[in-house]
Amino acid sequence: MAGTYSKLLFHIVFSTKDRRPLIRPEFEDELYRYLGGVLRNQNAVLLDAGGMPDHVHLLVKLIPSHRLSDLMRDMKANSSAWMSARVPGFSWQDGYAVFSVSESQYETVANYIRGQKEHHRQRDFRAELEAIFSRHGVVFDRKLLWK
Repeated sequence: MAGTYSKLLFHIVFSTKDRRPLIRPEFEDELYRYLGGVLRNQNAVLLDAGGMPDHVHLLVKLIPSHRLSDLMRDMKANSSAWMSARVPGFSWQDGYAVFSVSESQYETVANYIRGQKEHHRQRDFRAELEAIFSRHGVVFDRKLLWK
């Protein structure tokens, strides 16, 4: 086959340091635009974003040459510096969760990400993330996850 063809979609979740509620409503949309810009500079695309004051969910399209760990390092470092100028003491928690998304589940995941505010009226971040891990068959240690 001449050429490389792909559609690599990922649902990425990460939280603020110690899950502190530092993503204020007045900065939320700007933060998502900023994250989208960081991704664009890396030839990636932010398709959807949503979250709460203590965490974000991103739906991202990558290309085969991306190294997810490098992309995440750059995205978190740049956005942390940007947010620190607006919210003193802001930083992201170490680590992240990432899940592949099939085309057949694209709209479901996008709607889930867009509906974070509504979703969290019924379930906190801990329960949400543990349910996502279980649904995807991710093995985790609760003691380490919430350290």
